[in-house]
Parts: sequence; structure tokens; C-alpha cells
Amino acid sequence: MIKKISDKDKKDWEKFLKNEEKIPNKDLISLKKIRHEKIKKIDLHGYSLQEANKSVESFIQKCFDNSVTKIIVITGKGLRSKNKENPYLSKDLSILKYSVPEFIENNSLLNKMIIEITDAKIEDGGSGAFYIYLKNKFKSKNIKE
Repeated sequence: MIKKISDKDKKDWEKFLKNEEKIPNKDLISLKKIRHEKIKKIDLHGYSLQEANKSVESFIQKCFDNSVTKIIVITGKGLRSKNKENPYLSKDLSILKYSVPEFIENNSLLNKMIIEITDAKIEDGGSGAFYIYLKNKFKSKNIKE
């Protein structure tokens, strides 16, 4: 069954095609809703595991308090790690790129401030770095120890 287009619909369509008024782009409108990114970076090269965990913990807290939205954590790839010299160290967990995210995920206070942790893009350090996306301080209610 083929339906014919009414004369009114035809006229409306022609009017629409002739109209030079721009139609708003929905994709651009939704970009305005994305919050402005405030990015900070911390480089953990040369840190011991304890120093790195302590530094990251205080850095995340400070960034959260200052409404930072994204943290780039540079750990390095662990290629110069001394774990090969000590057979009692875990091959993976002695390297900061594995240990620091695990420390963060096991810290309940930090988890209340974090939206997610993801791998970094190649221009930010690739496999030797990761991102931490922080929640909005004012939308997060009463984050206490």
C-alpha cells in the first residue's frame, strides 16, 4: 500500500528546504554539558612503593579539594625496576604501574573521590601512565575518613 504525500506536507517540506535558518547541532549542545576539565599531573619515577603510595594519596586528596577533574599519574613502565635482583619480590606488584592503581582501588577514602581509573593515551605516557577521573567535590556528600 503506497500512501501519497499530502499537498500540505509537500509545501512544508519545500519550505523547510528553502529555509536558510540553521538547525542547532545536538552533538554540540551536549558538549556544553560536559564539565570543564582541570588536569594535574604527578610523576612517580624514582619513587619507592611506599613513597609513591603516600604521594598519590595526598595528591588525589589535594586535587579533589581543588576541583581537579583528571589526574595523569606517570609511573613508568618498570623496565628499570630492581625486582629482577630480588627473587622474593613479585614481578608485577613491585612495579609502580601495577602497585599504585591497586593501592588506590583498596583505599576506601580515595575510592569515594574517584569516578574511574583508565589507561593513558600514548601522548600522556601510554602503558607507563594512567588517568584518574575525580568526582565533583560539591556533588559528593561528606567524604570523611
